[in-house]
Amino acid sequence: MSSIPDKPALEGLEAKWGERWSEQGTFLFDRTGAAASGRDGVYSIDTPPPTASGSLHIGHVFSYTHTDVKARFERMRGKSVFYPMGWDDNGLPTERRVQNYYGVRCDPSLPYDPEFTPPFEGGSNKSSRAADQLPISRRNFIELCEKLTVEDEKQFEALFRQLGLSVDWTQTYRTISDDTIRQSQLAFLRGLERGEAYQSLAPTLWDIDFRSAIAQAELEDREQQAAYHTIEFPFADGSGSIAVDTTRPELLPACIAIVTHPDGPHKHLIGTKVRTPFFGAEIEIHGHHLAQPDKGTGAAMVCTFGDVTDIVWWRELRTTAGDSLPNMTTIGLDGRFLPDAPEMVADAHARDWYAESVGGKTVFSARKAIVEKLQETGDMTAVGKPFNHAVKFFEKGDRPLEIVSTRQWYIRNGARDQDLRDELLKNGRDVAWHPEFMRVRYENWVGGLTGDWLVSRQRFFGVPIPVWYGLDENGERDYDRVITPSHDVLPIDPTSDVPAGYTAEQRGVPGGFEAEQDIFDTWATSSLTPQLAGGWQRDEELWNLVAPFDVRPQGQDIIRTWLFSTMLRSTLEDSRAPWRNAAISGFIVDPDRKKMSKSKGNVVTPADILDKHGSDAVRYWSASSRLGMDAAFDPQNPTQVKIGRRLAIKILNAAKFVLSFPVPEGAHVTHALDASMLTALDAVVREATKAFENYDQAKALEVTEAFFWTFCDDYLELVKERAYDQTDLGQASAALALRLALSTLLRLLAPIVSFATEEAWSWFEEGSIHTASWPVPLGIEGDTAVLAAASEALIGIRRAKTEAKASQKTPVARATIAAPAQKVEALRAAADDLRAVGRIAELDFADADELSVTAIELVPVES
Repeated sequence: MSSIPDKPALEGLEAKWGERWSEQGTFLFDRTGAAASGRDGVYSIDTPPPTASGSLHIGHVFSYTHTDVKARFERMRGKSVFYPMGWDDNGLPTERRVQNYYGVRCDPSLPYDPEFTPPFEGGSNKSSRAADQLPISRRNFIELCEKLTVEDEKQFEALFRQLGLSVDWTQTYRTISDDTIRQSQLAFLRGLERGEAYQSLAPTLWDIDFRSAIAQAELEDREQQAAYHTIEFPFADGSGSIAVDTTRPELLPACIAIVTHPDGPHKHLIGTKVRTPFFGAEIEIHGHHLAQPDKGTGAAMVCTFGDVTDIVWWRELRTTAGDSLPNMTTIGLDGRFLPDAPEMVADAHARDWYAESVGGKTVFSARKAIVEKLQETGDMTAVGKPFNHAVKFFEKGDRPLEIVSTRQWYIRNGARDQDLRDELLKNGRDVAWHPEFMRVRYENWVGGLTGDWLVSRQRFFGVPIPVWYGLDENGERDYDRVITPSHDVLPIDPTSDVPAGYTAEQRGVPGGFEAEQDIFDTWATSSLTPQLAGGWQRDEELWNLVAPFDVRPQGQDIIRTWLFSTMLRSTLEDSRAPWRNAAISGFIVDPDRKKMSKSKGNVVTPADILDKHGSDAVRYWSASSRLGMDAAFDPQNPTQVKIGRRLAIKILNAAKFVLSFPVPEGAHVTHALDASMLTALDAVVREATKAFENYDQAKALEVTEAFFWTFCDDYLELVKERAYDQTDLGQASAALALRLALSTLLRLLAPIVSFATEEAWSWFEEGSIHTASWPVPLGIEGDTAVLAAASEALIGIRRAKTEAKASQKTPVARATIAAPAQKVEALRAAADDLRAVGRIAELDFADADELSVTAIELVPVES
């Protein structure tokens, strides 16, 4: 136990107790105890691994506090809490940060330079042009990624420790470590063996800046300006033309068909052949139900590929049209038009013009050239007024996505498998969602899947896809000869490791092998966070103790990515949900109710807030919001944070005051007012406990805080004279009741106001409050009406003195309190304490409909 300071203060508590918790191993996972008690004695958390690329923001503090509150509650309930922390190192955000921080970019064709030093360190993290970045080898680039993420992780851990997260920091993993790479590659190979992973050449959503494929879950719609261009397509027999409206005239060279609705105004033209104006390719008009008869001219171009609808049309029309609907790629991986026109362009003059005027151009420049050419030839008859429409972007990208055909790796996700889709929905229903309505978002995502999960990325810093390809006699990849490693040699990097049965000299030569250069999408690794943290296929004893995990806490915006992908991997591997509960936090919004995000420039970093107001105050603000509900934060006037700081200070001062009254040996609660307070507190314990069990920390805080202020403002004032008076027979009862209430209230508030409660606890108890037992009702029988009536009467006495313009310390010769009969009876039980607190010589009671101080006679000033 520690001594009580003369002036308790919040300053320094984070450093003091953070160090003490670390030294004493307060939050370490008790594996021995867990093994003895079994799975039911463990509470396991699938903690979100924050992306180690930049800085944490106030939203992290918000959501991670929700998780920590629950972890501390379960620990005090006697559970062995498995609370790991992961760091999401790999992925596009990390690469972009490294590029901007060091002024470099990766060029895999360059050799490794062991003496390389980056041009600078500490870039602004704002986007910089590739032309201004120094190209370096892949290995040099990866080394910089590893270096910067380690530094970011140190800063993140320091902030999380300051916040008071009760994480077991010995249970930490990185998404790019050897263990992680092994488990990620192992899960993929097992899926490949079961037929769940496969490779395919198909239209792919492509980010031209990141030079990588993008999955459906990573898309977002953004408003972009466009305009309809009306193009006349002549009939192949020369009998006329059909007008088509398009927002992407630059894709005319890749136009492979025209579609119209089977019941629309052009239904009589279905099957008719037309030619692409100027370019001369012969194509056909097809009927399709997705064509909108009331949009534009009622006819639309099918190009490979302008948008996702083009992909649908191409796939579905090929079932009837076959090879007459080829994939005519025009845009390259760099976002520029390919140098030569597609094969379908029949006109020689058009092919030459394309090579000279369009090849190598950006989309914008190519559009300008083709529009001018079609206007010159008279094939473009109108250009409409600009309007805004939704365009697909990579959620972290800056330019619209293009669609190119690439060979990629996929994992089956139920989009084309009804049985798997049904199992995913069933496993989703096995999870308890907090709040429940978030389950609908998961089910809507599962029901709206349009394609399997694309997991390969054309990037550098990530988990290598562990395969090689056999090369034929011409040195070309034979995609039917995928070479995989045995499980026992993982992890591997196919670009440096050699497959069994081959030698290093056979790399890249005919009859030899070639490495897969792609890496896994970061979600393909993050989808395995239960397995990574829980020792799957590495530590089976630990895995059986923690899986399925008790809770997945996360933000609502990544239900479609992280939550779904984790559910998918668990369903494929274990045919079950990976957790029992899903706790979904809301967003942080600015004072204008706009979601805080880096792209909007309204993000608040938490370091200054924590330093200025203290961690307990920030934890209080976070815990005040229910799961799934958005919370506003105004850094200029953080009202809830200030209220939390006031509560934390009051906890210290109230504890010091209560502990100033010694509890006599053998004391018992004998006074009606004391029993009334403790009975009311029992109800708070029951209600708060139920709320914590139901992941409603806001409700638990609400009921506990309300009682705490009643305890401080009313009960403490009512009994302090009796508690001081060693000659009063009720002194022992008051002192004991105060001590019992303090112990209970500190433990109720400990999961949220973690530092102040630990400090106050140390003044009179051994050990940490966070490993103390959770409070249970004391069972002392009392009438709660006594405290309620006495509190109401105390307010009336104070008001009467205020209205008489007298100090609260002014003695009262006589006072009368009128109240309903039942309340009068309760008031008589607390009469002595009311007389003492009000300094009332003679106190009378009278019957009335409502409680009020009907008469008060102050002692004359002279007296």
